[in-house]
Amino acid sequence: MLIDKYLCGETNAVSLLHQLAQILQFHLEMKETVTTGNIQGLYFAFCVVVDGVEYKTGMGITKKEARLKAAELALQDLLPTLESLKSVLPGASDVPPPLPVKEEPISEVHPCRSIHERMNSANFQFPHAVRDQLTKLMNSNPEFSVCAGTTAAFIIQTSGGCEVVALGTGNFNTKESASMSGRIVHDSHAVVTARRSLMRFLYRHLLMFFSKTANLTEKSIFQQNSSSGLLSLKSGITLHLYVNQLPKGAAQIPSKLRLNPLSISAWQVNNEISLHLSVEGKVFSVFSSAFEHSASKVVSMSTTDKITQWQVLGYQGALLSHFIEPIYVQSIFIGDSGCSDIRGMEISVSQRVEGITSQLPMFYCMMRPHINLVPSVATNSADGGQVTYGINWSEGDSSLEVVDGLEGRTVEESPFKSGSALASRLCKAAMLHRFKLVAKEAQRQDLLATSSYREAKRMAKPYQEAKNVLRAYLLQQGFGSWLVKLSVSDNFSM
Repeated sequence: MLIDKYLCGETNAVSLLHQLAQILQFHLEMKETVTTGNIQGLYFAFCVVVDGVEYKTGMGITKKEARLKAAELALQDLLPTLESLKSVLPGASDVPPPLPVKEEPISEVHPCRSIHERMNSANFQFPHAVRDQLTKLMNSNPEFSVCAGTTAAFIIQTSGGCEVVALGTGNFNTKESASMSGRIVHDSHAVVTARRSLMRFLYRHLLMFFSKTANLTEKSIFQQNSSSGLLSLKSGITLHLYVNQLPKGAAQIPSKLRLNPLSISAWQVNNEISLHLSVEGKVFSVFSSAFEHSASKVVSMSTTDKITQWQVLGYQGALLSHFIEPIYVQSIFIGDSGCSDIRGMEISVSQRVEGITSQLPMFYCMMRPHINLVPSVATNSADGGQVTYGINWSEGDSSLEVVDGLEGRTVEESPFKSGSALASRLCKAAMLHRFKLVAKEAQRQDLLATSSYREAKRMAKPYQEAKNVLRAYLLQQGFGSWLVKLSVSDNFSM
């Protein structure tokens, strides 16, 4: 098989992609891009574009080397899907497959006209995995089943199938003012909670990788990348996001709006697709006069804007970027039964940051996710008794944690509690603790010497550069200014 020959090193990545493009009838482009950042010497950069979707940038001292690296990076993301297509791929040969005769239906000759159409099976596979995991958690803790109204989950896909590795529910910001100790969770919306649970999963696998036990290192999802000095996901592992509600913010724009409107005012479009702020469960455009900022209220960027940011900076955040390359979501599955149009999500997450990749530091890019409507796995409950509560869980946890979104702390009746202070395992202080554990295992004395959470984040220079580029780009494109958090809230130490 073609894939087997590639995995055995008998054919290279560029050759395999071109053969697959002909067999599976997808549009393939090797696009030259620009390198930025602190790169010594002359490097060329290319990225693979499949049916309009850009994959990670590959670099090399020659164009041939850069194209090969880009093809290898693209295949890392495509291999899980390609594995499921082996039955329809011909055996490898020196000649291209025969062209179909006109009379044959194209669906029979090319059962995979587009590689991305083959992801349709995932439209059911992933929601089912989320439903099964949620059901398992709720069966063990039925008193918190009402918390599952707004659910988000991250799914890891490999050639062996898919697995839910992080899950969160919730719909609130805390009413508390900014915490100076890092022990309050300020944003408890489902996607944010699931993402912080994903970070716990990543920390766990970093500890496995850096352990002295070969068996644990082998089980880790990470591998050493010789070109960057950082770790990356093992070949064939991809990350996906499921949400059961269309995220708050610009994703919820009316379907009639476009980036280049003909029948509506530019002002209305700007308000709809601009950056949005979330405060006390309500969402406002950054241009809205209805929003009045108060020092006593915790304000955060909308969930849609955070997803937009993560698709550029990666879901790992600043601290983890000391150890790993950016980790992006390949697909976003929206299981909102009341949603029939994902155009707003596509505009918000992809089109608003189109063209930013060439300005970003090495290893960062705008990763355009596949966005699909899928069956819902949870519905909003009419019972409002515990709607301020949210749950979090990641693979490896023996029990779930329940956090009161308004208080930003674990509730007394939570199955998991970290201590009498009821600080959540998702709070910044808990993340800093895990960061120090990994830094110790990785023998990173420079990171162990950091005096505060804020300093550890600032030391992640490429990440901070990418963040600054993103925010300047959004402002320049007319989408508004990103909320600047009080730096004092990150100025705590262990």
